Amino acid sequence: MADPKDDLLGPDEPQPADVINSAGRAPFLLLGDHAGTLIPRRLGSLGLPPEERARHIAVDIGVRGLGERLAERLDAPFLHQRYSRLVVDCNRDPASPEAIPEVSDGTVIPGNQRLGARDREQRVGAIHRPYHDRIASEIAARPRAMLISLHSFTPVFGGYARPWYVGVLHWEGDTRFARALLDVLGEGPGRVVGDNEPYRMDATDYTVPRHAFAAGLPYAEIEVRQDLIADADGQAAWAEILAEAFGRALLLHPSP
Repeated sequence: MADPKDDLLGPDEPQPADVINSAGRAPFLLLGDHAGTLIPRRLGSLGLPPEERARHIAVDIGVRGLGERLAERLDAPFLHQRYSRLVVDCNRDPASPEAIPEVSDGTVIPGNQRLGARDREQRVGAIHRPYHDRIASEIAARPRAMLISLHSFTPVFGGYARPWYVGVLHWEGDTRFARALLDVLGEGPGRVVGDNEPYRMDATDYTVPRHAFAAGLPYAEIEVRQDLIADADGQAAWAEILAEAFGRALLLHPSP
């Protein structure tokens, strides 16, 4: 029987995982689950106009540029996912309804309505599974890696302003680096830093729990407010802030 993923991505379409600075020597592995905007040609536009496909529901705004600059600044690899989170969300369990949302932040996603098991498996097999296989492969080559998962969040959600500049998410496993990073980032004058804000890391997260917890890897999930990294200048500024903070936190919690 044909592999269902073969029906989704054409031979000329990019593979889901891309690694920038793959030979980086720093002890960090930077990840971008929601950095991509591509939609497989077979799925068209998912029934959405361009302005919807540019919103936070489709991509973590600013993370691609931030990750590229951090990779250069730290000399670390940045492994990111090229396809939109609306095709399949690589930070969700593939069995969860949230992995392929029918509605996101009030927007109905026409191309995600009433998908059958085969359609869902096509997306998981073509994008979600290969992306996580690539993460596992990178970790196998870097068994002492610290996982840094990069995300961004909207300044306002549900009518409520979010005051945090940056949040550090953590839950189980080896949280020492994440907690050290919270302390370091909180020293910035006037900088509002969230401890598990604007979200708590919990069972809805997939990437960090899957790859860091069981392996005992130090990790941190970073959330930067989108208006701070929406352009190249903001991405460069926050790459400097985070790179300095990572270095100082590393002194407080050396890699194992």
